[in-house]
Amino acid sequence: MAVQDPFHLAIQVRDIDEARQFYGEFLSCPEGRSSDSWVDFNLYGHQFVCHLNSALKEMPADNHKNPVDGHGVPVPHFGVVLEMDAWNKLAAKLRGHGVAFEIEPYIRFKGEPGEQATMFFYDPSGNALEFKAFKDRETQLFRTN
Repeated sequence: MAVQDPFHLAIQVRDIDEARQFYGEFLSCPEGRSSDSWVDFNLYGHQFVCHLNSALKEMPADNHKNPVDGHGVPVPHFGVVLEMDAWNKLAAKLRGHGVAFEIEPYIRFKGEPGEQATMFFYDPSGNALEFKAFKDRETQLFRTN
């Protein structure tokens, strides 16, 4: 997937091999350059880098959560806005592998501007991820009314 103006995001992980297994094998993100202390992934066309922090056991359990649509959304978090079909396939894959969701896949803001499918879960190091989708991403992504 080619993305115009791809973002670059670097996060800390507790184990490079664990990150390779989760992002590379499980989420199917192709690997790019790497060293003993970091690895690049192609996260849906974006440059995503996992940097080793060997002192990190896991993220603090008391990360801030912001109330949104009756759920506690973990902050910070990151992810990708997918096409609806790709989102449904990812949600099914995650459920099929028994991933523990922070927020189960559901439709948020139903019937309102910005209606979206969303789900939240954590990587093995405790980084919060959100994957979402809109019926019409082009018109809904930044719609306010």
